[in-house]
Amino acid sequence: MRQQTIGQQFEIEGIGLHSGLQSKLVFKPLEENAGIVFRRSDLPDAPMLPALWSNVVDTRNCTCIGDGRDHVVGTIEHLMSALYMRGVDNVLIEVNNPELPIMDGSAAAFYRALQEIPLQEQAVERKYLKVAKEVSFADDKGNKVSLNPYDKGLKIRFEIDFPSKVVGHQVFAGEMTPELFVAEIASCRTFCEKSQVDYLQSIGLIKGGSLENAVVLDGETVLNPEGLRHGNECVNHKVLDAVGDFYTSGYRVLGELNAFKTGHFHNNQLLKVLFGDQSNYELV
Repeated sequence: MRQQTIGQQFEIEGIGLHSGLQSKLVFKPLEENAGIVFRRSDLPDAPMLPALWSNVVDTRNCTCIGDGRDHVVGTIEHLMSALYMRGVDNVLIEVNNPELPIMDGSAAAFYRALQEIPLQEQAVERKYLKVAKEVSFADDKGNKVSLNPYDKGLKIRFEIDFPSKVVGHQVFAGEMTPELFVAEIASCRTFCEKSQVDYLQSIGLIKGGSLENAVVLDGETVLNPEGLRHGNECVNHKVLDAVGDFYTSGYRVLGELNAFKTGHFHNNQLLKVLFGDQSNYELV
């Protein structure tokens, strides 16, 4: 299959989760082998920030890329997952804010916008990142993520376990296809405990956060009036994040991801392990 870019320019606007500021994205076609590139259009020199694992500078509350000069773009993971599943290899995304708009806390709005425009096939063949042998990363709490060989696509098994009965123990297992993504993954929102919200607001973060862009749990209660969109919305959102994070590899992945109670930090660390030894993978 050949590489693809978007067939026309388009825009998306929304509120930044942490800043509370209006964030505008302008999507533009990009040449072959360029990858996914963000440009901070609000800064004097409009720095370019390729969405690559080696440029990830913060994973505490989202995946944030930077250039080492305090120029950053945060909360890229939801858009990255939509680009991955839509089949976009090369695109320039101009953003006028240090973070992307949170939209409704999922990838649904991004994916819908990408579905509404044509894609342009390019002259160069697409390369895939084929996992050659198991690679893994675990933290000191026993949370672990690994990649294993799998030739057919990106297969994911994700397991979470929370004290809250609203979340509890949830498992997702499946091969990522556009159909599965639309049906079960794209609309799943980020989630958090009300105590987390209170703390983050106390230190000046999530100024744009609301029940319109996150699932908020308070003990055994879902504070959102509409409740959950899916019975396993929480683990499915973790899958959404993982797809976006692993697109910072720069390639579509041929491999099986197994994750146990992990997040953005673990995903980025696993990519560092993967690319730390060329015998771990092939480009095919």
